Amino acid sequence: MSDSAPIAAIAASLVRERRRTGLSLAEVARRAGIAKSTLSQLESGTGNPSVETLWALSVTLNVPFARLVEPPRQEVRLVRRGEGPSIAAESSDYTATLLSSCPPTARRDLYLLAAEVGTPRLSDPHMHGVIEHVVVSSGRAVCGPVDATEELGPGDYLSYPGDVPHVFEALENGTTAVMVTEQY
Repeated sequence: MSDSAPIAAIAASLVRERRRTGLSLAEVARRAGIAKSTLSQLESGTGNPSVETLWALSVTLNVPFARLVEPPRQEVRLVRRGEGPSIAAESSDYTATLLSSCPPTARRDLYLLAAEVGTPRLSDPHMHGVIEHVVVSSGRAVCGPVDATEELGPGDYLSYPGDVPHVFEALENGTTAVMVTEQY
């Protein structure tokens, strides 16, 4: 690569994408057909990768070539209240609005919840390894696994496994919360 190659961006991208796959340095190098020491140098930002090496790594890591060479873009994204895709529950006055979906390098989604007093929102277990994080913004709610719920007020935070049956029940009209789901 030339002297203007984004070595730091390449190093960070390789580390990020290798960790995402859960593969060891040795296994990625083996699959890409390069020396482990070469990959180690690239990840530390001291290597000088060829196009062929980066292509082999992008194929091995199952990512577009550009993701390895372009620095991540810091984009500003604004979602005003009432905007964004909203999905209502069938049997309770509960709406989840997607604020941010999971980027390719993570396994998380961000939602704004709005609920009214009435029928609780009972959720079946999600995929194995899902964790839900809830911060109540306004009102009050009972939230968490059905066998271990907690009462939350504004500013209260609760984290719990989402791969077991769980509930969100508004105790006051106009209850809102921010929820982040993660999968490990």
